[in-house]
Formats: sequence, structure tokens, C-alpha cells
Amino acid sequence: MPKTYDQAYFDKWYRSAGHAVRSPAELRRKVAMVVGQAEFYLGRPIRNVLDVGCGEAPWRAELRRLRPDIEYRGLEASEYAVARYGRSRNIGYARFGQLAELRFDTRFDLIVCTDVLHYLKPAEIRAGLIGIGEMAEGLAFLEVYTREDDPGGDREGFFGRPARWYREAFAREGLIPVGSQCYASPRLARHVAALERL
Repeated sequence: MPKTYDQAYFDKWYRSAGHAVRSPAELRRKVAMVVGQAEFYLGRPIRNVLDVGCGEAPWRAELRRLRPDIEYRGLEASEYAVARYGRSRNIGYARFGQLAELRFDTRFDLIVCTDVLHYLKPAEIRAGLIGIGEMAEGLAFLEVYTREDDPGGDREGFFGRPARWYREAFAREGLIPVGSQCYASPRLARHVAALERL
């Protein structure tokens, strides 16, 4: 049986006291860190965000708390999340691999993809990263856990790849690691000092 990302899944891993993988305070700190880093490299406030594999779009509220006028676009492969929140939270249906062809009328100051890649097969990751590299104007926050980590949470379908595998895949698309799972876009290469590159 393939895993189903339905309401029960989100209730368990994002709201249940016994299983939730993060607290609201942790999410708030993470979003603030990522926004700060993106704006540091862009040299201006972020204007738009693409959130890939956004689930129920928890980042949207935190982003709007920090930047009320931000343009938020979510993409999600859960039929439940898109049906329930698609219109109200601007979430469209797409799988990560579809980013190889999917384009919008703008590049994004920030692209977010949290807790997704370690559940995908290599071909889908490589395909989607093409789009990340091409659509990122500023920063990509690619939160991934590897065989070297012990992230807790949902282990069903988890691929424990070595960190080296992801580093090489990101580098192929010109993404520059700048710490805390943030990657500067190829367009920002001249703004990233040698010692900032991990």
C-alpha cells in the first residue's frame, strides 16, 4: 500500500502531541532564519515564495507574519491538502519531479522544500532540482535528512542516502550551500564569499 497523505497523516505528524515533528515555536524560528538569510543575499526584502511539498502550508502564515505583502505559492502532491486548502492558501497540485517542466511567470526570491526529498526516488529528485535551479532568484531552503541524521518522525518510505549524494545533486544545478540547509541560487554566486560556501 502506498503511503497516503490524508488528514489523518497531517493530524498525526503535525498536530498530535505524541508524534508531532516540530513545535510552532520551532517553525517560527526556522522561517525567520531562512527569510533573514534570503534577504541578506538578495540585499532586499523577499517578495515571493514557492513552497514545494508544502502540505497544509504551515510556512504561509509565518511568512505572512514577517512579510504581510509576500506572494505565496504552494505546490503539493497530497490530494487532501490541495482539495481542502488549495484555494484559501494558494496551493496547486504538483509532484516534485514536475518542476523539471513546470514554470511560472517569475523567478522566486525564496524556494522552500522541507521534509520531502528523503522520501523520493533519485530520478524524481534530479528532475525537480532542474526547476529549483532555474526558478530560484535568491535562496532555496532544502531541508533534507540523510543516513547520518536521526530526524525522528515518519520513517515509512525514508531513503537514508549519504549527505554526499545530496550535495552532489544540488551542486549539479549550481546551488551554492551557505549553511543551515540554505542554498544560494546560481544567480547569486558573485555575492557569496569563498568562506561562506560550505
